[in-house]
Amino acid sequence: MSLSTKSLEELLSQEPTQAWEGVFSALWERLSKPVDGDVASEMVRRDKDIEGLDLVMSSSAWDLWPHFESCAPKTSKMLAQFWADAPGSKAVLILDALSLRESPWLMQEAAKRGFKVHRSIATGSALPSDTTSFAKELGLPQRSALSAGQVASLKLADAATALFDQPWKECADTLPNHPNLFVWHEWPDSLMHDLSGPGPGLRQLAEDAKGVLTGDDFWAFVERLATGRRLVITADHGYAASGQFSDVLDQEQKEYFQKVFGAERHAASSDKAASNWLPPVDIPLTTARGDYRFTLGRRAWSVQGGRKNLSHGGISLLEVAVPFIELSRSL
Repeated sequence: MSLSTKSLEELLSQEPTQAWEGVFSALWERLSKPVDGDVASEMVRRDKDIEGLDLVMSSSAWDLWPHFESCAPKTSKMLAQFWADAPGSKAVLILDALSLRESPWLMQEAAKRGFKVHRSIATGSALPSDTTSFAKELGLPQRSALSAGQVASLKLADAATALFDQPWKECADTLPNHPNLFVWHEWPDSLMHDLSGPGPGLRQLAEDAKGVLTGDDFWAFVERLATGRRLVITADHGYAASGQFSDVLDQEQKEYFQKVFGAERHAASSDKAASNWLPPVDIPLTTARGDYRFTLGRRAWSVQGGRKNLSHGGISLLEVAVPFIELSRSL
């Protein structure tokens, strides 16, 4: 996703809220388009297309990241707004680690299967971009608390809760009997972790995700959720195709990443010192969850046992941006 000189100048001159809204709008425009041809090749191409914007966000516009939590269109805030404003009964489906790459299947299939799309945008994860950070933003101590059936601390009032990792048909048959539902399914995060080692990585994930998101079982589950309810489908975080990131060549930087981050893309740290390099290769951020350091940009380095092909927790754009799609069932 190359930026024209004019677009780059606008991004660098805007207030943080405007800049982040523009970044997320551009991501949605590029990644939600229908997919033609070979799925795996197209997902790799789209991922590569975002590389230019990721480069800008880690070099000339890196100082936007301290404003991310306060200025980006956050998923947790959008869910709270939806829950307060939606008429009648409502439901939320969290698909763990669903990224913007998978949004075309949701959009295409919803239209084909008689759903009305009321809103479709990109929204932002919590930081770090992992499950626990997002759960805490919603008032949960951990994702596992959802298995209790109802969680008093959940910021979506009067919601019956469920946590699933079973096949979609089984999930549909065991939904709580309640007008308002908050449901979290561990797919595709479970698949992403299975494919994170050496191998086809993003290509295989793209094929498998298409199979699920265009399948009758998944949409029967969605229909059950949306019957009599306004439904939002979204995610806690996305993921990085880190197997395609460029290797850090500078030995000093490589050793720094290995020491500070290990195999991860963020590290809990009270060290708020600026990066030793300029442009910076990492950045300290005080998040709602605490103090962390994050790697900047699409950098990769080897560690004992290899490096992850797919990962999350960092601040590349496709780790922090997720679909937010509001649906209802047309009768």
